[in-house]
Amino acid sequence: MRSRRGGLRVLLDTSFLLPSLGIDTGPAVYEALRALDELHAEVFYSALSLLEALWVAVRLMKKDIFDEEAFRAGLSSIMANRRYRRVEETPGVLMEALKLYELGHADLIDNMLYADARQMGLKLLTLDEELRDFILNAGLEDVFITLDELARLRR
Repeated sequence: MRSRRGGLRVLLDTSFLLPSLGIDTGPAVYEALRALDELHAEVFYSALSLLEALWVAVRLMKKDIFDEEAFRAGLSSIMANRRYRRVEETPGVLMEALKLYELGHADLIDNMLYADARQMGLKLLTLDEELRDFILNAGLEDVFITLDELARLRR
C-alpha cells in the first residue's frame, strides 16, 4: 500500500527488526532493509515482534552470545525513533487472529501481524513462507511483499 506521500507502507516481521537489535539475520534481510530505506518506505512494527525478539535474546543469552548493549540501543532506536512507527492492535485485529487460528494457522503472533497489515492497509514483509502459503491457499487477501518485489521496486 502507498502512504499519503505515495511511498510504500510496510509492517516488518521480527526478522527485519533483529538487525537493529544487534542480531544478525543474514544478507537477504539487510538487503531488504536497504531497499526499504532507498524507497523511503514508511516502516511499521508491532510490540509483538519485540516480544519475539526477547525470545531470541533469551536463546542467545543461554548460549552466552548476547550483546546486551546493542540490544538495549536497538530497542531505544526502534521505540523512540521516527523511522519506525508502532501499530496498535485493535479488537478487530485480535478477532481476525482468532479466526485465522480457527482456519488452521496456530501461530497467533503471525496471525496478528497479518491482521494488523490487512486492517491498516500495510504490506507485510516476512520470511515466513508457511504463513504466506497458508493465507494464499485459504484464498485470503495477499498483503505480503516479498524480497523479490522489493528488489524490483528498487530498480
